[in-house]
Amino acid sequence: MTFKDYFSGHAADYATYRPQYPPALFDWLRQHCQHRQSVWDCATGNGQAAIALTAHFQQVIATDASAAQIGVARAHPQVEYRVALAESSGLPSHSIDLVTVAQALHWFDLAAFYPEVKRVLKPDGLLAVWCYGRPQMQPVTLDLVLQCYYSQTLDDFWTPERQWVESGYRSLPFPFVELTTPHYQMQVSWTLDELLGYLYTWSATQRFIATHATNPLEDLADQFLAVGGGDRLSLSWPITLRAGKPAHNSLSSSLA
Repeated sequence: MTFKDYFSGHAADYATYRPQYPPALFDWLRQHCQHRQSVWDCATGNGQAAIALTAHFQQVIATDASAAQIGVARAHPQVEYRVALAESSGLPSHSIDLVTVAQALHWFDLAAFYPEVKRVLKPDGLLAVWCYGRPQMQPVTLDLVLQCYYSQTLDDFWTPERQWVESGYRSLPFPFVELTTPHYQMQVSWTLDELLGYLYTWSATQRFIATHATNPLEDLADQFLAVGGGDRLSLSWPITLRAGKPAHNSLSSSLA
């Protein structure tokens, strides 16, 4: 099997500039797992979610199909990194309490991934997937510049999978007994350089550069500066979380 690799070429930037998930999200996962021994963080990227999970779980096995991403992941004594496809983890059957997928489910072959999740989960195990869409900025003058970049400059360079992120994964199949989940949000205060570093990690930005042999972020930086974007920049991203247990679990799981 192969995988859609849009991030290996700039794995170090991805590790540096991606925003951090809120601790409350991982606390919610802890509360909804009966056992907290083992987690499979699938498509871990730079290990961002994997490291956060160690505060609540004994061991995290963090896999990614990209060896380049694994190569820049931050080491942690409770995290074991492996190069593996999402659809073929190599994990023992019924060995995992929690499977997590952060901002990556839309790249998977779901027809192969979901059976793999059900195979590796313990009978009372939990699958949790989440994504975040386009960032929002304050004030509105800056946000208008960012949204124009997202929707117009990069319009032809987003892959079809982006629609799943835009819908908050709600239109993706999810063959699990689904739990009611809270809403979360990421918030940062960045410099302009940090924002541009983050935008550079977007797969659409990379495709624009590959097509036109020019970096659109240079013009974007000038646009931000022209409307007063030279100081600290306030950004937020809404997070959509979906979580569920295999259908053979008790009805009470779906009511949690």
